[in-house]
Amino acid sequence: MTPLRKRMIENLQLRGYSERSQEMYVRAVRQLSEHYKTSPDRITEEQLRDYFLYVKNERKWSRSASTIALCGIKFFFEHTIKRDWTTLKFVREPREKKLPVILSREEVFRILKNIRLLRYLVCLQSIYSCGLRLQEGTNLQVADIDSSRKLLHIHGKRKKDRYVPLPEPTLKILRIFWKIHHNPIYIFPAAGRGEHLLSEVTRPMPRCNVQSAFKAALKQSNIHKRASVHTLRHSYATHLLEAGVQQRNIQEYLGHNSAETTSIYTHLTQKAKHIAVQNLNSIMDDLPIDDINSKKR
Repeated sequence: MTPLRKRMIENLQLRGYSERSQEMYVRAVRQLSEHYKTSPDRITEEQLRDYFLYVKNERKWSRSASTIALCGIKFFFEHTIKRDWTTLKFVREPREKKLPVILSREEVFRILKNIRLLRYLVCLQSIYSCGLRLQEGTNLQVADIDSSRKLLHIHGKRKKDRYVPLPEPTLKILRIFWKIHHNPIYIFPAAGRGEHLLSEVTRPMPRCNVQSAFKAALKQSNIHKRASVHTLRHSYATHLLEAGVQQRNIQEYLGHNSAETTSIYTHLTQKAKHIAVQNLNSIMDDLPIDDINSKKR
């Protein structure tokens, strides 16, 4: 590890960034360095400006990828090598107002039925039934389960903890799965070639394995939506709204800071759309449709 990279990681740690954020920020700087085939501290401000234009106009990175690159590179130059460049303040990604993909309850169940291995089925069912992020699901620990109160203790983003309801069917399948491996730490311990007994594994199941299992089941289910594991979390929130759960409660379950973030799901419920169409039809009932045939063409 180079001294620059070590310094950047230490700065990220001091600022309280998660391991995942540290990985993404360091990767962003590494990609910049590899693009110019030189150490990042030798890159000029003009080169940096050209790089952001390159990833925007030629590589056409998504907004999320561009934002991660900007944040990681900005952190490196401002906090690791102390360069206060105008370009870093000037570059901005436009806001997007995209609605998330939502799966119906029937589609979720169809996908789960097509999950081949038990460990992925239990993990994905837990993610859906508790509204978890992927990393929150794979990192679940035995100590996080409060079976008497039917709650899960979730260690969320930015070290923000929360409790979410644990449905009885999910608790049962978690117990069944845990009795297979008896790992004292993780509900979903990593498994693979050359691993010790699952009861002795000290790291959680890789996220990429769960993503691959989901994609395979999605394809086998013949569902053509652009869904991912995170779609289960969006679907969870929407299904709760359709079932009459208050938006404030859903905000707490998801760990959202703002009610505005949660309010997006009010636009996605089938029940809300159905009521809106019914109201629209009643408003338009008196339109003179029957007189159309009597009018001159």
